[in-house]
Amino acid sequence: VQLVESGGVVVQAGGSLRLSCLASGRTVTSNTMAWFLLAPGKQREFVAAINYSGLITKYTDSVKGRFTISRDNVKNTLYLQMNSLKPEDMAVYYCAAKGTGWTISYSASGYDYWGQGTQVTVSS
Repeated sequence: VQLVESGGVVVQAGGSLRLSCLASGRTVTSNTMAWFLLAPGKQREFVAAINYSGLITKYTDSVKGRFTISRDNVKNTLYLQMNSLKPEDMAVYYCAAKGTGWTISYSASGYDYWGQGTQVTVSS
């Protein structure tokens, strides 16, 4: 499975953007997928996750009400809609997918496939 993120740009605080993650090599329509972030000096952190059907989503508290994770299994694409962006959201965002299993993991170790990351910069 190859995951390729896109959509990371420079945006002003309060602005919005949408990240995309295209999966190829093998369908991941039955896999849980997630977004993580990596900020300077910190470990990789959970942002949001979604089950295979899209009916179950989980978010870290700091993004609840501002970010929305979704997926299009026909297009084999994962999305992260980011609204009301704050300077503290600035990080490299990574797409991840489980190899097997339908449960949602909040730990990076629960995911088998990773993208290369896309930089989100929020200017104040």
